[in-house]
Amino acid sequence: MGHGAPMHQLFGLWFNLSNVMMLLVAALIVFLIAFVATRKLSLKPTGMQNFMEWVMDFVKGLIKSNMDWKDGGRFHVLGITLIMFIFVSNMLGLPFSIIVYGEVWWKSPTADPIVTMTLAATVIILSHYYGIKLKGVGQYSADYLKPMPFLFPLKIIEEFANTLTLGLRLYGNIYAGEILLGLLAGLGSASILGFAASILPMMAWQGFSIFIGAIQAFIFVMLTMVYISHKVSDDH
Repeated sequence: MGHGAPMHQLFGLWFNLSNVMMLLVAALIVFLIAFVATRKLSLKPTGMQNFMEWVMDFVKGLIKSNMDWKDGGRFHVLGITLIMFIFVSNMLGLPFSIIVYGEVWWKSPTADPIVTMTLAATVIILSHYYGIKLKGVGQYSADYLKPMPFLFPLKIIEEFANTLTLGLRLYGNIYAGEILLGLLAGLGSASILGFAASILPMMAWQGFSIFIGAIQAFIFVMLTMVYISHKVSDDH
C-alpha cells in the first residue's frame, strides 16, 4: 500500500520498468503456452493442444456471435492473443508481489491504467482501420451520419466513451483485487492471530480473483469483437 513504481527516463520519456518487465513476462508465458501446445500436433489432441483448440473454438464462437465469419475470420488470431495475454496478465499479481526499496516490481500489468488504456486504444484504432479498409473511406464516413446526421456528435462521444470503459473496466477490477489482497497480506503479517484470521479470506479471494480475471479477459475480447463488428459489418 502506498508503494511507488520504478520509473526510468530515456530520451526524455518516462518508463515504468515494472510494467515493461511484467508485460514481457506475460508475453513470454503466452508464447511458451502456444509453443508447447503446437509443438507436436496430432489428429487426436491431448493435453496442451486440446486446451489450445478449446481456446480457438471459444474465440471463434465469440466472433461468429457478432459478425459473419467471412469478415470476422481475420480477427481470430487477434482474439486468441488478447484473451490469453490479458488472462495471464491478470493472474501474475495474484500469488505474490515483489517490493524492492519501496518500489513495486512484480504485479499484474493490467492493474495499471496506462496498460489497460493502451490496450483499449489499440482495439479502437484497429476497429477504425479495418472499417476503412473493408468499407472504403466514403462508406465508412457515411456510417457516422446514419440514421440521422444530427447524431454525429454523439457518435464521436461514443468512440471516446468506448475507449474509456473498455480500459477502465479491466483496470478497476484487477486493481481492486490486488488492493484487497494487499490488505489481507498486511493483516496476516501483523501478528500470529492476524495470520490465522487472514488465511481463509485470502484463499477465498484469490479463488474469486481468478474467476474475475478470466471474466474480464472474456469481456475485453467480447467487446473488442463487438466494436470491430460495428465498423466492418454493413448491418450495424
